[in-house]
Amino acid sequence: MLWRQAQLCLPHGLFLVSEGIYQIRGLDASNMTIVEGDQGIIVIDALMSIETAAEGMQLYRRHRGNREVTAIIYTHPHGDHYGGARGVLPEEKPMVPIYAPKDFMFHAVSENVIAGPPMGRRSGFQFGGRLEIGPKGHVACGTCLGTSKGSRELIPPNKDIIKTGQEEVIDGVRFLFQMTPGTEAPAEMNFLIPDRRALCISENASQSLHNITALRGSQVRDAQAWSEYLDEAIVLFTEDVEVCFGGHNWPTWGKESVVRFLSEQRDLYAYLHNQTVLMMSQGLTGTEIAEELTLPEGLQTAWHAQSFYGSLNQNVKSIYQRYMGWYDGNPAHLWEYPPVQLAERYVACMGGIDETVRKASEFVDRGDLRFAVALLNHAVFSQPAHTEAKERLACVYEQLAWCSMCAPWRDSYLVAALELRKGSPKAAPAQISGGVLVAANVDQILSSLAVRIDGLRAQHETIAVDLDITDSNENYRIFLSNGALIRRKNSPANRRDGTAACSLTKGQLLTTLSTGRLPQEVERMEEDGIEKLRLIVSFIRLPVAGFNIVTP
Repeated sequence: MLWRQAQLCLPHGLFLVSEGIYQIRGLDASNMTIVEGDQGIIVIDALMSIETAAEGMQLYRRHRGNREVTAIIYTHPHGDHYGGARGVLPEEKPMVPIYAPKDFMFHAVSENVIAGPPMGRRSGFQFGGRLEIGPKGHVACGTCLGTSKGSRELIPPNKDIIKTGQEEVIDGVRFLFQMTPGTEAPAEMNFLIPDRRALCISENASQSLHNITALRGSQVRDAQAWSEYLDEAIVLFTEDVEVCFGGHNWPTWGKESVVRFLSEQRDLYAYLHNQTVLMMSQGLTGTEIAEELTLPEGLQTAWHAQSFYGSLNQNVKSIYQRYMGWYDGNPAHLWEYPPVQLAERYVACMGGIDETVRKASEFVDRGDLRFAVALLNHAVFSQPAHTEAKERLACVYEQLAWCSMCAPWRDSYLVAALELRKGSPKAAPAQISGGVLVAANVDQILSSLAVRIDGLRAQHETIAVDLDITDSNENYRIFLSNGALIRRKNSPANRRDGTAACSLTKGQLLTTLSTGRLPQEVERMEEDGIEKLRLIVSFIRLPVAGFNIVTP
């Protein structure tokens, strides 16, 4: 089924959605939709990379003429929908209105900068970037074939969509918006183009079950709200709709088909939510519910409800987590050992490393790959240099991968096998998407800086310094207190209390965040706060990109 889903994602190029609406599909992880207006074109989502977005624009213009971009719409703050913005609107072009849901920038920075480095490492497992493409390697991502590897930049939005029912006329085209926060993204929106009877459902409905929490890491999404917003979209928009399109996969045409598609997607998330909570109330844990819950027959036969991208198993655990947290209520799980210490004790109880590997092989022969993985994982974590244990575990991971319909599960298993054999990527400082950083405001940069301070090293220092951000005319007081870096928007009254101060630009602050060092031009300054700022910066601990996951 995953192979068939990959075949369905394979056709790429410029596609007609309906009169005056086109899509670029298959050039990147997401779709770029182009709406033709009175004077030019409105671009909905800008792909993941500048290069793929630029190629998409060239493709459109070869067939439809050299129309200028008159507006951009971001449906939600995931990088595959805005990273290619400079390929759509190069720097030499004049700025245009850029629409996005309220709080778009806050969530774009929160996900890509604050939690970006560990998410980036785990994304390598979810999307299989190091894998060869083919029947034994990466096949697809579930909602697309793969992710691009080009350069990225976010052009910040300058027009907020703030409420459901908000209507905007953009280049002569009417758009009617629906806010859907907390669904597939913390800030997201759908919209209707009423005069063309076309509904953009963003990523709230795809040709696959989606994630309640992504394997790469994400905030737990609200499955109940997700379902309710889909139902609201049916009520608001489907009376006259003839086509429904989104950020991934192919559109759905015809009113009856659109209503059925949206209704089944609505029922899918409602069923997962309601049955998980029902079984939770009967005393089952997330793991137990995930093992028992099955879809009703009507959804089992719906292709778009299958676990190509998100999986039913992990989504049930995510819903449980949203309500109950990580703890399942059993005190035996309150204070478990970390993986290495736990593995050492299990292996000792099994009779040593060789006996553990032998017993794991017996479970492989019985076809119980899930328990064999558990045993072999303990073996590897107890003795990471044990060659046979690592190879056996890699082989079992491959078998699990080839049995998996869920693309992120398949890729995660295969990347695990690859890293057991060839090692993790080089452990270098993690790189943060420069485009997102440039678009971040000063408060967001300082918030990101705070999560890079090594608290134990800094715990005995009490330091305060006022930062004058010269190019944005802002002033912040930052101070270390009990190992925590606190930021505070400064008032004129506070600035008269004698606290040491220094001046720097937002770009210099960005450099400090990215490198863990003050830029040389700041170091050379003679302001009274430089020494204190230098001390604060000395406690920065940069994120590591290639940390170990499948070995200790």
